[in-house]
Amino acid sequence: MQKLHDWTDSYPWTDDEILTWVSIYYFSTAGPAASVRIYYEATHWDRSKPPKTVMNRERLSDWVPIPLGLSFFPKEINVVPKTWGRTLGPVVMESVHDKGGHFAAWEQPDAIAGDLKKMYGRGGPCFEPVKGCTGFGDTSARL
Repeated sequence: MQKLHDWTDSYPWTDDEILTWVSIYYFSTAGPAASVRIYYEATHWDRSKPPKTVMNRERLSDWVPIPLGLSFFPKEINVVPKTWGRTLGPVVMESVHDKGGHFAAWEQPDAIAGDLKKMYGRGGPCFEPVKGCTGFGDTSARL
């Protein structure tokens, strides 16, 4: 529960929201330790193979050729240099936000939705990433 407080940007959590989050972690099939896997993988990877996580700070662009979008929030757990994100692959969109933390999608859903619209909406860099693909189809007109 302290992480919901400490890793956000003064988000006013309600009792129901806290109980929902705790329940999702505790009662899920994977169990309460499910979110720990990424941290384990970051410190236990076979260096002869491509890294699986961002935390390795290796250049991933040779292995991740798909277009990427990056969103930066000031109260993230680790605020890293933006250049680190640019080593992940072909970055086609970046957004820097004034508010938000580790749970930005919960704290700032409109900011996340705006970034997705900017990246995948009509005129965005990933609207038609695959030749012959028309993006989101009928819903793209609303983006």
